[in-house]
Amino acid sequence: MTSTNAVGVDACARGWVAVALTGTGVERVWFGTDLASLLGDVAQGTTIGIDLPLGGVATGWRTADLAARRMLGAQGSSVFLVPPRPVWDEDDYAAANARCRDLTGQGLSRQAYGLVRRMLEAEEFRDTSGHHVIEVHPELVFRALAGGPLPYRKKTWNGQMTRRPLLAGVGVVLPDELAEAGHVPADDVLDAAAVAWCAFQVATGSSRHVPDPADQHDHRDRPIVIHY
Repeated sequence: MTSTNAVGVDACARGWVAVALTGTGVERVWFGTDLASLLGDVAQGTTIGIDLPLGGVATGWRTADLAARRMLGAQGSSVFLVPPRPVWDEDDYAAANARCRDLTGQGLSRQAYGLVRRMLEAEEFRDTSGHHVIEVHPELVFRALAGGPLPYRKKTWNGQMTRRPLLAGVGVVLPDELAEAGHVPADDVLDAAAVAWCAFQVATGSSRHVPDPADQHDHRDRPIVIHY
């Protein structure tokens, strides 16, 4: 690693967990109830990766999600199909579901609708923070680190024992005890660490993303891609 800093963020129960990397590895792992307070003291110029969709299209589905699902194969269901951006602004589930059906031909699950609030929070943070904020999918990162599909799901013991050494192999060594985020589920911490590693790659110019090149843009004309 170089001296470039990067942060990875993952949504978890009751808030967010973050992992910060420096040139020597993991600097800090911490928890916050909202992105603004979680990342309020992160230095400007830091690349921040978030395991959450950033940007929606006007109609239809994002090609980034479809490409990520194809890459993950049997684990493709871990990729959230992001509803069109107009759906995000509906006030309740019934309206959002109807709007999604109008714009995609398919309805919206309640589980998917439950992520919209988080997506809007992430969008606002990206719009107002001044940081370089990117979308990362940790399962794509782990697949890249492993050189192929992982045999175990992330919430299982075997899955976590598989993922932690992959991170350690690229210098992201998580401590056995976390002072600030010890209550956060282990899979969320591992995901945030994977996202941080990817953010580091973006900061140093060596990351990959799907699709490549980008073929869709959000309502602010930013390319919609998922980094890994």
